Amino acid sequence: MPRVPRRPSDEARRGAYKPPGVDAARSRRRREDRLLALRRRNRDAGLFKRRREEPSLTPAPVVSPSDAAADATAPPPSSEPSSPPSSPPPADALRAAADAELEGLSEMVDKVWSDDAATQLEATVQFRKLLSDGKNSTMIKIIRADVLPRFAEFLSRQRPPQLQMEAAWVLTNIAASDYTLLVAECGAVPRLIELLESPDANIRHQATWALGNIAADMPSCREIVLDHGAVTPLLAQFKEDMKVSVLRTATWALSNLCFGKLPAEVQVKPILEIVSLLIHSADEKILADACWALYYICDGVEGGIQDALDAGVCPQLVKLLMHASANILLPVIMSLARISAGDDTQVQVIVEQGILPCLAQLLARNYPKIIKKQACLIVSNITAGSKDQIQTSETDLKKEAAWAISNAASGGSSDQIQYLVSRGCLEPLCNVLKYQDVDLVYTCLEGLQNILEEGDIGKQRNESAMNPYAQFILENGGLDNLEDLQDFDNDAVYKLAMKLLERYWDEEVSDDANLTASKDHPAENVETVQPEDTAQPPVAASSVDGTE
Repeated sequence: MPRVPRRPSDEARRGAYKPPGVDAARSRRRREDRLLALRRRNRDAGLFKRRREEPSLTPAPVVSPSDAAADATAPPPSSEPSSPPSSPPPADALRAAADAELEGLSEMVDKVWSDDAATQLEATVQFRKLLSDGKNSTMIKIIRADVLPRFAEFLSRQRPPQLQMEAAWVLTNIAASDYTLLVAECGAVPRLIELLESPDANIRHQATWALGNIAADMPSCREIVLDHGAVTPLLAQFKEDMKVSVLRTATWALSNLCFGKLPAEVQVKPILEIVSLLIHSADEKILADACWALYYICDGVEGGIQDALDAGVCPQLVKLLMHASANILLPVIMSLARISAGDDTQVQVIVEQGILPCLAQLLARNYPKIIKKQACLIVSNITAGSKDQIQTSETDLKKEAAWAISNAASGGSSDQIQYLVSRGCLEPLCNVLKYQDVDLVYTCLEGLQNILEEGDIGKQRNESAMNPYAQFILENGGLDNLEDLQDFDNDAVYKLAMKLLERYWDEEVSDDANLTASKDHPAENVETVQPEDTAQPPVAASSVDGTE
């Protein structure tokens, strides 16, 4: 087979190259800033609020933390209406009835403020039905009627029993609008928290739903809920005999409370005790919201990473990397990325749980860009860890890390390639070329090819005379490893290595070949006399590991 001639040794050139220093603290701060920006972007994708619809209507889509990140929607937890009709009336009839009731708003307000309990209940039900149309204009007119404090007052009324339920329902839907702060400040929050201890399961469910909507709005609303001590009674809702619909709502509300920076007085460990059980749920909605809650704790609580590790969440998190749903994978891999940004001891925990083999498989699959980017971040954080983690004696661990980087480079998009290079993946990729695993070396070559092609695009864009990635590979000994692959006992590896050598370093090897030829065959028109003790031409440069 044809061969590219080996270049003479050029140790001086490689020795003169000094890789830029790495400020570990600064790098971690930048990673944290990116994660915070990502979290805010996911937050902006949806308010994580839910309206409770009329029993006769089809439930509206729910925007939960997991669904907002994946640009997907899911229906709200089902509830048990007090008196469902035998057959749903037509939508036009409902709208016509709502319009008629809106015209009689003044009369409804008078009924709400009456002293008769039956009249109060009748008016509250009318307001709840009026809100079912979801129109912003309807919401504004009801708010201007200044009835929110009255509904908050009804939350403390035990007679008639249905009045608490209807008032909580009205406030739930108003809290799902753009006017959440009005609900938070009308005196409803402490009363809703009291209802979490109601003997009526439906009322507890409705109160949880309303508090979840309030906590989902803005930091000030969430702080109001937290300041009134909502966490402990909310955690008390998690019982073995809970219906799935109620468990979904409670988990969703808990994740909304965990979003952002939790106050110092909030005890995180009791939350993690519940979350560590919820991440084993077979229900995807519960599982996704539980994983988001875990990520929020790791990201927004001082010492949250260690608290999560102490709660024993890592084994299950690593297993969930193999989950088929991107809605689950995103909060899982973001939680693990946050843990990987911790100290060396914390990073070692996820390494020992076998995260690298899982990441290698994940990077080889067709998942959204954001998930693969987080996977690359974890690999980068691990390889940027302590010397023991980088120089581990476990060959299979180093191999799995090599697989992860190679898969990411070979299947990455333009943005992913630039991110990988910025994280310093070129040097470890060049070292992978020294492995004897055919599949791994070939995947690595595909990754280098992808990176070099991206370098060509950058070269044209910047009107540069040199591919920056090809130069970096040359200066870090990668070209030596590529040339060594001419002796690799596999035709596919040999051909791809030759292709890269000829395309990106043809001038380099041609110059070296001419230099070698001129030494072996001097020009005929020049007479030279070479003493017998003249030194021989230099041998090929040694490889990185010291072998020729």
